[in-house]
Amino acid sequence: MRLFRLLTVLTMLITALVAPTAFADDLYQIEMILVRQNAVPAIVSRAAPEDWAAGAQPISPDSLRTPSLNGEVEKLTASNEYTVLLHKAWQQTLGEEASKVAISEGKEQFGQFPIEGTLSMKLGRFTDVDADFWVNQIDANGMVTASERMKQESHTKNGQLNFLDNGHLGMLIKITSLTAPAPRPVPDEIPD
Repeated sequence: MRLFRLLTVLTMLITALVAPTAFADDLYQIEMILVRQNAVPAIVSRAAPEDWAAGAQPISPDSLRTPSLNGEVEKLTASNEYTVLLHKAWQQTLGEEASKVAISEGKEQFGQFPIEGTLSMKLGRFTDVDADFWVNQIDANGMVTASERMKQESHTKNGQLNFLDNGHLGMLIKITSLTAPAPRPVPDEIPD
């Protein structure tokens, strides 16, 4: 009987260690840089759909933040290998349920923008990111005549700069918790 209780406790312990940790909705800063890789030929896709935002919430103006990855943007621009198309930073809550935001840049014409897309994020062991962006050519009448599309999913590590490579278009993204304690510094010497 004692062995049975010991096995039950051991099973519960293993289940607790293996089961995914529950993540509460916490505040995060998201910063993204959408780039075109100049050495890779552009792939023109079908024009962006009129419902490109499809249920995504636009980023509220009060949640926008000053970008901190300006050094990376300067390096990308100086290299001539990349063209920076969009650079935004904002704060939002993230949790176990996917959160989808609509991001756009440029003058709106009939609900379309020169750059438009959605970013869906969901916390887990890593943050699941689903990026779906269009870079549009808009004619004098405000109609989208051609689009380049980036559709990429990734498991990104929080607090680190991650690159989502989609051939001719790519995205640098950094997702940083604003509520988690900062990691402890590594000691110079390990005590005996």
